[in-house]
Amino acid sequence: MYLVKSPYILSQLSKKMIQWKVETTDKVIYLSFDDGPIPEVTPMVLSLLKEYNAKATFFMVGENVMKYPELYKQVINEGHAVGNHTFNHLKGFFNNDYTYYRNIIKASEFISGKLFRPPHGQIKPRQVKSIGKHYKIVMWSVLSGDYDPKTSPEQCRDNIIKNTQSGSIIVMHDSLKAKSNMLFALEESLKHFSRLGYRFDSLKHLT
Repeated sequence: MYLVKSPYILSQLSKKMIQWKVETTDKVIYLSFDDGPIPEVTPMVLSLLKEYNAKATFFMVGENVMKYPELYKQVINEGHAVGNHTFNHLKGFFNNDYTYYRNIIKASEFISGKLFRPPHGQIKPRQVKSIGKHYKIVMWSVLSGDYDPKTSPEQCRDNIIKNTQSGSIIVMHDSLKAKSNMLFALEESLKHFSRLGYRFDSLKHLT
């Protein structure tokens, strides 16, 4: 079970330290992808984004970037933003602070920039204070649910389309587990919001 739309009260309590959405009146949407890059999925995402002239933000796992540096370069060369998602996809709740921080630092050896998203959205208040000194911490306002095997591709699409508005930060995953759901929901969302006159931008401006 997961919340598709981030609760308003949560975003208000932590908005000074964490970016949940972008305040704007422009018709712009912020797509983001977690857990890549991997050769079986990320190039397909890039191809779809290029087809719709869309930019996005990729929160990458350092270990994957180490394995596939050419994919990392391709993402950057095609004009997208990248962010740190730890080296081993560590959960902030279940690791001591020192281990968590060292994992982020290790990932930074392979991932440039000052955007960070905690895996599973798990981060302790004291971790927010420490990491926030060095990174802009980015959560999301719409969770596609693409990683959930109980969620159909059509439901993932509806999760996005029914809950997205101007300034929304949407989370999808360029991972094997999410591949089928994500690619369907991504293409359908790109079609839908392009028809409505929206553009898709990266979160580069937050750094």
